[in-house]
Amino acid sequence: MLPLVFIFSILFGVAIGFIIPWQIPLVLSKYVSVAILAALDSLIGGLKASLDNTFNSKIFLSGFLLNALLAGFFAYLGDMLGLDLYLAAVVVFGTRIFQNIAIMRRMLLMNFNKKKEER
Repeated sequence: MLPLVFIFSILFGVAIGFIIPWQIPLVLSKYVSVAILAALDSLIGGLKASLDNTFNSKIFLSGFLLNALLAGFFAYLGDMLGLDLYLAAVVVFGTRIFQNIAIMRRMLLMNFNKKKEER
């Protein structure tokens, strides 16, 4: 249930973003991009756990916060060192998002095939 709330919240936020013209300052763009990827990673991981019937809201929320804070810290540390460390977070979150989507796709197809065979 909680991942669905986050999905609707994100869609609502995107809709508001189209209505109200506001731009993120260029200085913060790295941090916002990493935060969005961290949120998407947690959201998709929560959906996968929900399909697996292993969803735990405490694990979901703690992972959501920890991922966002850690990714933000790496982006900040990279800025202080003059390195693009935020790219490490982008690669990791991107990989996890695609892996979780692939797992969810397989799970949904297997459930669909199982229901089709039962008829």
